[in-house]
Amino acid sequence: MISYLINKFVPNAQDTKNQQVRSQVGRLCGWIGIFNNILLFLIKFMIGTVVQSVSIQADAINNLTDAISNIISIISFRISNKPADASHPYGHQRTETIASMFVGLIIVVLGFELAKESFTKIIHPGVIDFRWVTIFILCISIAMKLWMYSYNKALSKKYESSLLEATALDSISDVLGTTAVLISTILSPIFHFNLDGYMGVIVSVIILINAYNLIKDVINSLLGMAPDEQLVKDIKAFILQSNQVLGVHDFIVHNYGPNRNFASAHVEVNSQNDIFEIHDEIDNIERQVKDKFQVELVLHMDPVKVNDPETDEYKAIVSKAIKECNEQWQFHDFRIVSGPTHVNLVFDLVVPFDEKKTKQEIEQEIMSHINVSKEVYLVITIDYPFA
Repeated sequence: MISYLINKFVPNAQDTKNQQVRSQVGRLCGWIGIFNNILLFLIKFMIGTVVQSVSIQADAINNLTDAISNIISIISFRISNKPADASHPYGHQRTETIASMFVGLIIVVLGFELAKESFTKIIHPGVIDFRWVTIFILCISIAMKLWMYSYNKALSKKYESSLLEATALDSISDVLGTTAVLISTILSPIFHFNLDGYMGVIVSVIILINAYNLIKDVINSLLGMAPDEQLVKDIKAFILQSNQVLGVHDFIVHNYGPNRNFASAHVEVNSQNDIFEIHDEIDNIERQVKDKFQVELVLHMDPVKVNDPETDEYKAIVSKAIKECNEQWQFHDFRIVSGPTHVNLVFDLVVPFDEKKTKQEIEQEIMSHINVSKEVYLVITIDYPFA
């Protein structure tokens, strides 16, 4: 049914990278979610009031907050579709991430309110009121939420939407919560003990755990997460296909929302080749990467001496010394400044983020593994593996 509605109301729905398409799909899912959640809220709240079940009423209110979350997602998808402007040159796609944060905060408030009501119910349990209509409604609710989870999860992968992913996670938490309520409704009459409040606590814990995971992912995204390793490998491999490129390093990726990736990298090129030919090739690579990977790439040229005996000799010495010090260390941008009395060895050293040694300690350790007749000095820039 969802596929039918998307194909009917969203032109070019198969163009999953198109921001306009993503926005329309997200808003359509939002409207479907609002209808489903309000319907569930009305039915379950009435049943919960009739049978005096706080867990069913709380589950109903959870559906109402889900509808509010759907409204937020609709607004978010509309804003994120706005083109870049002078104040936001990288676009508005991060609106989805911010909206996910609001959804998470709403879920947190819900979780705490439910926990408070549930503890009250444990202290002051009510009369058990078993009705088959309650079982029927809860089963319908579980089935509907499973359906909502399945299509939101599938569409989140297809259209690479963190907000649809958040909606899917919210739906599966509702399934778990409603299942807990269903178990309470069935078992309470059997054991002659009102489990309503206890199941309400379980539901609140599930809600809070999902809220925590959602907010954690949102905060990580806003702080700047490491880029997808496979994407980095694929782009590097593509760049290295060029005959003009000898090596790639300092690859950095910045994400500003779905399909809004910006990257920069340094490419080593032969210093003896024609600079205009190299520049032309780099322009072509940048355009091809944008078309193939949807990444705005900027390349910086690092000219290196090729087949220079003295440079190659010292580079091999430094490579051996670094490997003996720490196999996790890597270096690039190597060059030498050779004078009559000494040689400066200039390079960038890439160390892990958890490296404990200071720059001075690193230099001393590398120097202890270098044994040459001429006086040498290290000029090192410490780098970290951003990609």
